[in-house]
Amino acid sequence: MIEGLDPVIHVPKRLAAMAMLANAATVSFRFLREQLEISESDLSKQMSALEAAGYVKATKDGHGRGATTTYAMTKLGQRAYQGHCAALRKLIGQP
Repeated sequence: MIEGLDPVIHVPKRLAAMAMLANAATVSFRFLREQLEISESDLSKQMSALEAAGYVKATKDGHGRGATTTYAMTKLGQRAYQGHCAALRKLIGQP
């Protein structure tokens, strides 16, 4: 991996999710699924990877079909995302 690029965030669907989370306090599972236009199972897989890395925190409210899941970026996730974005800018020659 090119220096500074985070292999967890570099996956396009995860990068898009992190970009949305970087611009909001919390984002719902439903919003992410609609914006990314991916299946629930795919989004669950992508968000689980981000959770496992400690980059996002999930909060579940309710039970069963009416339950909602929201995500927030952690401090570790903010640092990783900022570092990844800086590496991308360096890679393409932008300050």
